[in-house]
Amino acid sequence: MIRKYAVGSPLETYAVVEKLETQTCEIPYLKMEDDGKKLSMQLDPDAVVYGLGEQVRGINKRGWIYVSDNADDPNHTEGKHALYGAHNFLLIDGTVTFGLFLDTPGKVTFDIGYTSYDQMIITFENPDYDCYVIEADAQNEKANAGCAMQIVHEFRGLIGRSYIPPKWAFGFGQSRWGYKNSTDIREIVKQYREHNIPLDSVYLDIDYMDHFKDFTIDGQAFPDFPEFVREMKKEQIHLVPIIDAGVKIEKGYPVYEEGMANGYFCKGEDGKPFTAAVWPGKVHFPDVLNEEVRQWFGNWYKVLLNQGIEGFWNDMNEPAIFYSEQHLKEVFEQLEDYRDKELDIWSFFELKNLIGGIDNRAEDYASFYHNYEGQKIRHDLVHNLYGYNMTKAAGEAFERLSPDKRVLLFSRASYIGMHRYGGIWTGDNQSWWSHIALSMKQMAGLNMCGFLYSGSDIGGFGSDCTPDLLLRWLEFGIFTPLMRNHAALGTRSQEAFCFDRKEAADLIGLRYMLLPYIYSEYMKAALNDTMYFRPLAFDYPDNVRARHIEDQLCVGESIMIAPVCEQNAVGRNVYLPEEMKLYRFRSMADFDTEVLAEGDHYLRVNLHEVLIFVKPEHIVPIVTGQIMNVEEEPSFADQCKVLSFVEKDSASYRWYDDDGYTRNYDMEKRMRTVTVDHSGKVTIV
Repeated sequence: MIRKYAVGSPLETYAVVEKLETQTCEIPYLKMEDDGKKLSMQLDPDAVVYGLGEQVRGINKRGWIYVSDNADDPNHTEGKHALYGAHNFLLIDGTVTFGLFLDTPGKVTFDIGYTSYDQMIITFENPDYDCYVIEADAQNEKANAGCAMQIVHEFRGLIGRSYIPPKWAFGFGQSRWGYKNSTDIREIVKQYREHNIPLDSVYLDIDYMDHFKDFTIDGQAFPDFPEFVREMKKEQIHLVPIIDAGVKIEKGYPVYEEGMANGYFCKGEDGKPFTAAVWPGKVHFPDVLNEEVRQWFGNWYKVLLNQGIEGFWNDMNEPAIFYSEQHLKEVFEQLEDYRDKELDIWSFFELKNLIGGIDNRAEDYASFYHNYEGQKIRHDLVHNLYGYNMTKAAGEAFERLSPDKRVLLFSRASYIGMHRYGGIWTGDNQSWWSHIALSMKQMAGLNMCGFLYSGSDIGGFGSDCTPDLLLRWLEFGIFTPLMRNHAALGTRSQEAFCFDRKEAADLIGLRYMLLPYIYSEYMKAALNDTMYFRPLAFDYPDNVRARHIEDQLCVGESIMIAPVCEQNAVGRNVYLPEEMKLYRFRSMADFDTEVLAEGDHYLRVNLHEVLIFVKPEHIVPIVTGQIMNVEEEPSFADQCKVLSFVEKDSASYRWYDDDGYTRNYDMEKRMRTVTVDHSGKVTIV
């Protein structure tokens, strides 16, 4: 059951697709204060608070302050409060269990047991919002306990179906800021092929552009780009270019000229286009909150679609601001005050903050405006909608320009609702062991909010990766829908062929072995409004231990994973909520199995091993053999190979399969029943 309450005069964000009648009574479970600027509630001692998408810290959000205020921040440490997304969904699982979605584009602060561990306080910078309270079916005997998955299902129905990428996008991808030309990319592909490491895509960072201008190609680096795209396709490689939010100010550049001629850029208080700076230098930001501008900007993706491109990633769309034109002038003026001045501790920090605080300033975000449905509105009041609407512009364009064919699309900045148009990656993480664990926790939170096509930069974007870190990260990345190795300019090379080549090839090969299961479970989660990644407590609601385990996840309906996230660890403790069958893989052809009892186990996990735990009476469809890309993937229907744990006479699995490219998602026509009997015989109906 979902009830809607309106506070103040909410702005329509289009996060919700199911329109509900607004209730006039008080919001249940919550105390409202200060004319709606604050909501609070007491938390049970054992209550778990889930949600908030890609935020920092644990799956259980108690004990910290989180802020929905999309931020360009490459240092994802525990002390941070905001990352790139605003995902205002909470699930409070206690004596009373309910979901809470706060639909507002402005800044929201969630104090979840930080000030007082037994209290949650939510404050709004602008008290105009829609509040949705989601409860489990009252007829359910577990309506007040163990109903987390039901609440997520209800919420997902409220906000609409998750984005579905093409099947090739579930293959392994390689990226790096610093692949400067077609020669670099040819060499990357050559190395992957020579070392028999599967690869489906290479991502093009800002290096491919002509002076960092959107929808352009550097003609010297890529002298015949359409031919190069065709060349890569013959290698079964998909090129995926980046698109940034800022449009370079340059006469003769068509995107700039058209935007200026039609008034399509965000404006300052004086009515002139707001000028900031990002990669190309000075830029204007397209006013993507304006429907007409969205259609215009989205149509520009056709330039690259027409050259054979089938996927994009949107970046810097919080939007990130290196500096604003006006504030840069002010900084240079203030710097004169420090010339020839002896700097003591206070003046030194003043100078340092003057320079260090030049980017992504709150004052800059409050200095330009949008035309949103005919209303002039200041950017900071709708800041969290910008990345969402940039990706919406592309997604809507693909529905027009490529109505029958799926296009890969994911973004850095996001708001709930964007999940219908594209996925996300978790941004500029680091080559830190803690970021493997953080990624696991983010995946669960993102799935609750509808962002199923997600993943982190394997190996870490910033800092220098090590051979053991890359292998351990791959062991988790095997299971993320978006599986991409990505690194920053100036960092150590971390392509899969750089370190332990055979071990990396074997691990990535396991991804392709599991693809029938991963794709099927993804599609069922998207089409049925469920979750692909889940905390253990969602599958084992009556198990008290499961509520407090954050380094193990359920993946799809059949398996549980427990990756290693610590440097030099040779094993780890694993808790099994029930008896399970362990598959210990070193490669597709090299594995052991054993049945483990419910309870605690210490398991040795060598550096090149992957542990897959199969639940009782469950099946995992797989394929085997040398597979270099998704196109070469043999049909599971022809192979009929499975991982399974069947102790009764037989068990069955509903397997979804389609062509992977069209937008025809007929569940009944695409679903088959796979049955395995106690002897291991597999049949498909």
